[in-house]
Amino acid sequence: MINSLNLYYIFYQVAVSKNITAAARELYISQPAISKAISKLEQSLNTTLFIRNSRGVTLTLEGEILFEQIHNAFQCIYAGENQLKLASELGVGHISIGVSTTLCKYVLLPYLKEFVRNNPHIKVSISCMPSIEAIAAMENGILDIGLVRYPQNKTTLNYKPLIEIHDTFVATQNYLDNFAKRYELTNESLLENATFMMLDKENVTRKYVDSALALNGIEIPNVIEITNLDLLVDFAKIDLGISAVIKEFVKDELDSGTLKEVKLLNRSQGRQIGFAYSENKFKENPAIAKFLSFV
Repeated sequence: MINSLNLYYIFYQVAVSKNITAAARELYISQPAISKAISKLEQSLNTTLFIRNSRGVTLTLEGEILFEQIHNAFQCIYAGENQLKLASELGVGHISIGVSTTLCKYVLLPYLKEFVRNNPHIKVSISCMPSIEAIAAMENGILDIGLVRYPQNKTTLNYKPLIEIHDTFVATQNYLDNFAKRYELTNESLLENATFMMLDKENVTRKYVDSALALNGIEIPNVIEITNLDLLVDFAKIDLGISAVIKEFVKDELDSGTLKEVKLLNRSQGRQIGFAYSENKFKENPAIAKFLSFV
């Protein structure tokens, strides 16, 4: 069939034109070549496809059956060519990104907003998951890009650093003022008497906070565990206590004075956040390169 594809295309053009001369002009080949190709196709199919007359040609019943299928096939080819043309002209593409809910809101979303605005024909799929799961998904070829913390274990992925984040504690000035009416406002007194709110112990960010506390020789005996970083910020804003948060993610609140930094940590281990991706995926999908160049 592959060797006969050119014969089928000649048959298709003759059927559409209903005239061998017109088909020859369309295909830029001679009329005898057209007639020879049709005869060859009819011989290979052991049937007659056209009836010749003074005005041109008409399809036989067998020719009609074949033309219906050939027409559909070539329309699919034309549609494929048009889609490729649009993809080239409009920058059509698709990327899938793995990211935690927190990093999606505070880091990815601002970049994504501008990227989509500038590249409206690139579809973006977001899968919310921890960094370790995103890394595994990229290594298995399931995801294109991951916004993750710097991979601690050996990986085949490329990594493009974006920002460094730091853990800290925050509270409202009102909470600290009320605390000062009952206790001495010192770190020792805060650690002993204040209400502290942190993520649950299984959370990766909580593990970094615990590591930072240990680095500073600090132990917080009584902690209310919250499952969501946004809730930690919201609870701190209503004077409920002191929340462990990521400093870069509450910059607006700190700048406006809505929250105050409680400097319990003299030393805080920053951690790097960036985009990881597979080199093979990068080569296969131009949209990945466009996104990474944008950010």
